[in-house]
Amino acid sequence: MKLTINKINGGFFRSVVAVSALSVCAIPTFATAQELPSVNWRMQALWDAGTTPYEYEEKFVERVSELTNGKFEIRLFAGGQLAPSAQAFEAVRAGAFQLMKTFDGYEAGSIPAFAFTSTVPFGFPESDQYEAWFYEKGGIELARQAYATAGLYYIAPTVYGQEPIHSKFPIESLDDLNGKKGRFVGLASTVMSEFGVSTTGLPTAEVYQALEKGVIDLADRGDMTANLEAGLGEVAEYLAVPGFHQPTTATSYVANQAAYDSLPDSYQAALEVAAREISSSLRQHILAQDAVALEAFEAQGVQITYLDPELIAQGRPTAMNAWRSAAGDDELANEILNSQIEFMQELGLID
Repeated sequence: MKLTINKINGGFFRSVVAVSALSVCAIPTFATAQELPSVNWRMQALWDAGTTPYEYEEKFVERVSELTNGKFEIRLFAGGQLAPSAQAFEAVRAGAFQLMKTFDGYEAGSIPAFAFTSTVPFGFPESDQYEAWFYEKGGIELARQAYATAGLYYIAPTVYGQEPIHSKFPIESLDDLNGKKGRFVGLASTVMSEFGVSTTGLPTAEVYQALEKGVIDLADRGDMTANLEAGLGEVAEYLAVPGFHQPTTATSYVANQAAYDSLPDSYQAALEVAAREISSSLRQHILAQDAVALEAFEAQGVQITYLDPELIAQGRPTAMNAWRSAAGDDELANEILNSQIEFMQELGLID
């Protein structure tokens, strides 16, 4: 089943009603609800319980159940509860549990294509643009090709906006990054290295302590609200926006291939519909809450730096070289990158 959006600017939101209507008619496609099997899965979230992203994963599993008349139940676990976060990829592949929420960039070292299906540093500035690449420019199909090589199935992304940079020093120019130690993952790590940052891919749960103890000088961690909830304002005196290292973000619903293939078509459709709806609702929530979170950080004494768009434009050529370096000679990674560059050109973002 293919779900589409109408236009890059705003059209997606007008299509939410259509998507919901589609979900109602698409679910019982081959059998009545009474004939459908009862299926129970386990899913590990990317975030800790009690955080805003985790609450939206609760909405996701509730929506899947609702769309399948309670026949398809997914038991949700917090990040690290079933397997250490760094081992979730292998755990789902081995069938230890059926579904995970992940950030593709964590595995970009072994599958280069994943560098571009999680974020594009200095790339798409608007989350609608990045999501349009997934749904209108073949991005989902390309992501599924990448995961298929590992025996996994890419269901859909959750796309939202920037993740800010928290630091123990002010960032007023890209030169300020040189010689610093920072926590970045995936393509952001490759790009930040080009600006002189010594990067480490620490797990999300270790960012607070690493900043507190001075192990790192700056970090990416999550969206503004998630970082506020994690207390980063207590250990990093400065915050820079927009986060040029991750101007838009995509996390992913990924299933064990065999488990996914065993589902009725209507259950597979339910996963896609619920994922699309959660992507929209979480993105809108984050958009509304960013301003609230910034005020809260300022109240804690954190100094907010609003970076000039010209600074970001100056850094883009260096970032683009890093994109090519990350893709290397991997055929699929280059196909994905070329597709994204072509779309950025269509949008007038790059020449």
